[in-house]
Amino acid sequence: MKVERMAKRPGLTVSGFLIGLAALVVIIASLRCFYTVSEQENGVVTQFGRVVKVTTAGMYFKAPWQSVKKIDMTTHGTGIGYVVSDEGQNIVDADTGIMITSDFNLLNIDFYLEYRVSDPVSYVYNSEVPEEILANIAMANIRTIVSNYTVDEAMTTGKSQIQADIKEAMIEALSRRNIGLTVVNITIQDSEPPTQEIKAAFKSVETAKQGADTARNNAYQYQNEKIPEAEANADKIIQKANAAKAARIAEAEGQVARFNETYAEYVNYPLITKKRMFYEKMEELLPELKVIITDGSTQTMLPLDSFGSSVSTTSETVTE
Repeated sequence: MKVERMAKRPGLTVSGFLIGLAALVVIIASLRCFYTVSEQENGVVTQFGRVVKVTTAGMYFKAPWQSVKKIDMTTHGTGIGYVVSDEGQNIVDADTGIMITSDFNLLNIDFYLEYRVSDPVSYVYNSEVPEEILANIAMANIRTIVSNYTVDEAMTTGKSQIQADIKEAMIEALSRRNIGLTVVNITIQDSEPPTQEIKAAFKSVETAKQGADTARNNAYQYQNEKIPEAEANADKIIQKANAAKAARIAEAEGQVARFNETYAEYVNYPLITKKRMFYEKMEELLPELKVIITDGSTQTMLPLDSFGSSVSTTSETVTE
């Protein structure tokens, strides 16, 4: 009896081991059926090489024969036209950082490109090296856009427009290629001439431009001060002329009215009118005249002046 019990124990031990192993396999398989996706990721679930679904943040269940590829959906950045040294400094990349402008000048210009995954399925399956394709598209469009601007524009006033044009062109190109990436932003980090001699020349040109701008601003200021003053003087002259014009017109109209009135009287009574006009004119002239009456030998001057007065008025001689 004791021998039989000892013989049965090994069989029970092997059976229990197999059951435990099977349970462990089931647990491991069950755990592999659950997966989690973080807030910064998307999960692409495939089954036998075919995409089943795309999941966002959360915990999910999948079949044991399905697989999940997690894609980072956050914004990434890369430099174009420069490389970072071991000391953390940006060094111009001669292969990608030197551009030619529309006025045939060379320019060191570098960019910082920000991009992200827009379509995780296209990102995974439409290209093996989507970031490399993105870099090539960026370089092609950067060279094309920069060549449309002069070196002055690329270094100063045209930077914003260059960035906008490159971003628009890249978004369109990436949409055609459909590699699941899109441009978030692209900015010019720095732009400068390639040699120290050219830098000095550009600095001199910039200094001259600033001097020209200062002189132009001073001229505008002088213009803004003098034009209102001149306009005010012109208005004063015009008002004075208008006033003189109105006075002359009024005077002329008054003289016309008096002439018409006198002429109407003359038509009715010509002799009386002529005498009245003669007497009125004499009354106006005689107080200022010195009349000399003479018969050839004797003279009488009217009105009589004192001996100390000087004769300076107009004289009229009447001979009998």
